[in-house]
Amino acid sequence: MNQVANNAGNGALHNGENRAESRVFRAMITIVALTAGGALIIAPWRVTAGLILGGGLSLLNYYWLRSSMAAVFQKDTLAARPRINIIRFIFRYFVIAAIVATSYKLKIISLPATIVGLCSFVGAFFIEASRQSYLVITGREESF
Repeated sequence: MNQVANNAGNGALHNGENRAESRVFRAMITIVALTAGGALIIAPWRVTAGLILGGGLSLLNYYWLRSSMAAVFQKDTLAARPRINIIRFIFRYFVIAAIVATSYKLKIISLPATIVGLCSFVGAFFIEASRQSYLVITGREESF
């Protein structure tokens, strides 16, 4: 009675996290596609280009963040330290800033539209938070 059985195993939590992350990523793709499609119809081409560039960089940044965090928490067995270099972690922001600055200097994009595209993760997290809230309210508290 003093021991708790581990029936779920190690994969139960990780599978749920992967599903939630993939739902957020799919929501980001959907938001970028819908906003770019709407802008294609009603906005100038620079706004559409800015939304597409910002949304694409947002998706790339999300992917880089996931892989960077996975590298941080995956320890080297010999050194017992994370294998990520902090410069590589911060370098991605400079890459994104350089792409946006270059595109803006060449007058290819609208800067406000690019910033809106970069914020596509906000809408995706609101969608996921709404889904989680609905599941809690309806009594199906399986959050993943």
